[in-house]
Amino acid sequence: MNTALLTIDDFSSGNTPAIVDYLKEKGIKIIFFATGKNVEEFYEEAIYAVKSGMIVGNHSYSHPHFSSLTPEECFAEIEKCEQVLDKIYKDSGVERKYRPFRFPYGDKGGENKDIIQKYLKDKGFHKVDDRHLTYPWWKEFSLDTDIDTFWTFDFAEYLIRPGSDVTKESVWEKMNDQNPQAGAALFGENNRHILLLHAHDETEELVPEYYKQFVDYLLEKGITFDAPGFITD
Repeated sequence: MNTALLTIDDFSSGNTPAIVDYLKEKGIKIIFFATGKNVEEFYEEAIYAVKSGMIVGNHSYSHPHFSSLTPEECFAEIEKCEQVLDKIYKDSGVERKYRPFRFPYGDKGGENKDIIQKYLKDKGFHKVDDRHLTYPWWKEFSLDTDIDTFWTFDFAEYLIRPGSDVTKESVWEKMNDQNPQAGAALFGENNRHILLLHAHDETEELVPEYYKQFVDYLLEKGITFDAPGFITD
């Protein structure tokens, strides 16, 4: 059986309520990773997601490359987003139980990686339970011990833009690639995944309900979606 945890970055957006409604219809529980600026712009959409039971994690305030920042600047990005997330949970009347974190672009801070990992641990950020992932590279790159949430498969559908070589069709091809240059093949025997999609209105304009098309395909292929779990010890 192939199983996956779905995560969606760059929350929130104009299409967030539609994404939430679709996930609820399918009974799929996910983690949204939020940039503070986007939440401020699409605040009511963020409230809707939280009230609907979605877990919202920290994806920084302004989505910078962390390797281009000082540790103090990295901490400020994280803390500013934390303030925004605390507010949406409070305004939603929902207890904030979990605080996962994902680096923008998967950029873990370069030479400051260890400092930032210690910060995340000391501040009580929650590590997503990834103990079921057995890919050798997951351990090789210390993804099994890092506090932040990485991924095993990125749809990269955010690259679908006018003039881009990336199209809905090329995303389908990537989904069926059995020898990807990065990450793990999406389909295989007992593959386990942390999947990465994005909440982008620009993609919605070009490929209406793109998230539905891709996730429906996964369901048709027999993938079962895991509810988010966290390592608390």
